[in-house]
Amino acid sequence: MNGWQALFYKEILRFWKVGFQTVAAPVLTSVLYLVIFGHVLEDKVKVYDSVSYTAFLVPGLVMMSILQNAFANSSSSLIQSKIMGNLVFLLLTPLSHWSWFVAYVGSAVIRGLAVGLGVLLATIWFAKLSLVAPLWVIVFALMGASILGALGLIAGLWAEKFDQLAAFQSFAIMPMTFLSGVFYSIHSLSPFWQKVSHLNPFFYMIDGFRYGFFGVSDVSPWLSFSIVSAALVIVSAVSIYLLKTGYKIRS
Repeated sequence: MNGWQALFYKEILRFWKVGFQTVAAPVLTSVLYLVIFGHVLEDKVKVYDSVSYTAFLVPGLVMMSILQNAFANSSSSLIQSKIMGNLVFLLLTPLSHWSWFVAYVGSAVIRGLAVGLGVLLATIWFAKLSLVAPLWVIVFALMGASILGALGLIAGLWAEKFDQLAAFQSFAIMPMTFLSGVFYSIHSLSPFWQKVSHLNPFFYMIDGFRYGFFGVSDVSPWLSFSIVSAALVIVSAVSIYLLKTGYKIRS
């Protein structure tokens, strides 16, 4: 293996060695969300005419799991290495900033997709799902995981202790994820909150992903694709620049 492949393999092993914590636990959490919300709201909430509420929930929970775990993988890896002091061994290698980016974001995508697939397999028995446009499902899953993996890199580089990283996740990632239409259609909101939802890039990731299953969505999938693509380019460019300049990792 060359440099980036070795780092990528190391990052895969890092989360896979504790798979019960990094993969199985998020799957269980999503199943509990589905059981509770689906049981309570199934007969009370109508989203799309041909889609039950429980079926509506499944793609949202899958995508939410992908996003959260992709972010957690890259951000936690960097902050742990910084605090434990073993990041210096990576700094001594001739790895370029591109190698760091590909390895960290690539492993974040793998973890996100692994958890997402686990959630899908665990929840698909609760509702009847279709797969109208599988290409859209794959595209939005990959793009969403890549964006959150790169965003996790930015958060991991910025944070100097676990408290700062936890604050970033609690006050930025979690609200944007939960307010992105995972549990509801934005058409059920007031006009003001609909406009606020349209400012949230996570909404377009989840809405485009859900379109791949049902062929219906709150906004055009092409609009979602355009916005998510732009977000991917911006977040990736920022994270690559920070790695290139050695932001908070080189004295």
